[in-house]
Amino acid sequence: MGVAAIDTANRNQVLIVEDDAHIRRFISINLINNGFVVSEAAFGGEAIQLFTANRPDVVVLDIMLPDADGFEICRQLREIEPAVIIVFLTARGQDLDKIKGLEIGADDYIVKPFNPLELVARINAILRRTETALKPQRSVIQSGPIRMDLNSNKVFKHDFFIELTPKEFQLVRTFLEHPDTALSRNELLNLVWGEDYVGDPKTVDVHVRKLREKIEDDGSNPHWIETVWGVGYRFRKDG
Repeated sequence: MGVAAIDTANRNQVLIVEDDAHIRRFISINLINNGFVVSEAAFGGEAIQLFTANRPDVVVLDIMLPDADGFEICRQLREIEPAVIIVFLTARGQDLDKIKGLEIGADDYIVKPFNPLELVARINAILRRTETALKPQRSVIQSGPIRMDLNSNKVFKHDFFIELTPKEFQLVRTFLEHPDTALSRNELLNLVWGEDYVGDPKTVDVHVRKLREKIEDDGSNPHWIETVWGVGYRFRKDG
């Protein structure tokens, strides 16, 4: 399969990375029928080449690939383009695999067997939430040393740029827009992942832990993102 640039024509592009040709084609047909531009890869190396050439909006990524670990491919894709949406599609449904996938930057996790319409619905939901979260209503939101520039979609701490995944960006924005407010895990799921999200509430804890590592001076002793025992989390407004 050659590597060539694709004319996306203002449509969202999805890269499917799946070694099973039948499953890959099944997903592809459903995505195409729902208006997506689709490219396909059966191997990790091929996926990196296609991603670099076409820069898709979404990657549907199988963990078990013949030549690579899907977790490692996810890391490499995040290095190339931190803002890409990554959805793991795998037969491995254990909690530890889900947590690991979320920790390295996946936006969602779907376990085989699955309904292809659910996959399409989840991708559309993530795209809608990302578009809404990144749409500027005021140019800057700030609390303490944390500043979010909504024009450039960047977050800074003491004027130093912090590289975030799309979900981490939405989580920071939610915290900054609700300072000194105790938000439950369910509230954060609704605000960041959407009311239609059906995943594990542990997703919130995983993302908060990763976010603390990026914005706190000491992620194991957080100052800004406080744990509210029995409730969830609260972002301190000022020092």
